[in-house]
Amino acid sequence: MVQASEKRDAKYDSGGTPRPKLSESSGGIRNDWTSEEISCLFSIPFNDLLFEAQKVHRHWFDPNQVQLSTLLSIKTGGCPEDCSYCSQSIKFDTGVNASALMSPSAVVNAATIAKNGGASRFCMGAAWRNPKDRDMASLCTMVKEVNALGMETCMTLGMLSLTQAHQLKEAGLDYYNHNIDTSPSYYEKIITSRSIEDRFETLAHVRAAGMNVCCGGIIGMGEGVSDRIEMLAELATMPTHPQSVPINMLVRVEGTPLANCDSIDGFDFVRTVAVARILMPQSVVRLSAGREYMSQELQALCFLAGANSIFIGDKLLTTPNPDVSEDQKLFEQLGIEPMDAHSCPSAT
Repeated sequence: MVQASEKRDAKYDSGGTPRPKLSESSGGIRNDWTSEEISCLFSIPFNDLLFEAQKVHRHWFDPNQVQLSTLLSIKTGGCPEDCSYCSQSIKFDTGVNASALMSPSAVVNAATIAKNGGASRFCMGAAWRNPKDRDMASLCTMVKEVNALGMETCMTLGMLSLTQAHQLKEAGLDYYNHNIDTSPSYYEKIITSRSIEDRFETLAHVRAAGMNVCCGGIIGMGEGVSDRIEMLAELATMPTHPQSVPINMLVRVEGTPLANCDSIDGFDFVRTVAVARILMPQSVVRLSAGREYMSQELQALCFLAGANSIFIGDKLLTTPNPDVSEDQKLFEQLGIEPMDAHSCPSAT
């Protein structure tokens, strides 16, 4: 008599196209995933996908720990880029006013408040195409002083030169965030002021400097499943997997070209999280923007699918975020505890 599990494996492996057996995809680290294999993962029954993702997650992480991070806008608005989702672009009328770069002391004060509120990771974002050399000394001071608090540090400042990447590394920056946002095929429908090759170049500079890479994308910008497959394939076939993979749900901002974009189905979002976990087992998968619009049940499914980091605080740069008390209540209901800083098994 054929067991149910044997029927499932036979079904997934049929058709003549090489496909990963579910029992083989946990534990191992691969950088040679094919689009066909990733498409197969997206197409399997939801429960089987979450089961596999949870197996992988438990192999590398404590399944009941989630890292608490805070994201601070250290320089808001006035960005010359035309990213169609962004409230901080000068191309769109979103009501966000430009501000100057914050002082290191103000940033450290915000980091101290974040740490006292439970965050172990502090992310600093500036609305720039790229940082100016004149700002590097202040940025490096911020990194050093936030590091001194015992927090994990991350910055997102736009494109970096190799010299700037080395400066941030020498200051002690743990992670540099530079998302690819979407698939190469869909990219120019979202951004025209910076090519995806520009993004790959910055990521190469970050790796060459010895920093950990934080790189993911945004789901729900009108892309198809094939674009999500292609985006994850780009991430999972990088020379080393990004140690941090943010999966963002589009926050529709009035005044941007994507303000009226259709909402993504919650199950489709969870599938994307689960596939990211399977493809990049040692990476921290970050449930980033869009949590404000997710039910607690949807967030719980994301944790089950392998997400193990959230942002806390009332804002993510300029967009809203759930109230801290709501996060605490959810963690208590699910039995989740905060993850310590520097817990990523693949981080340097």
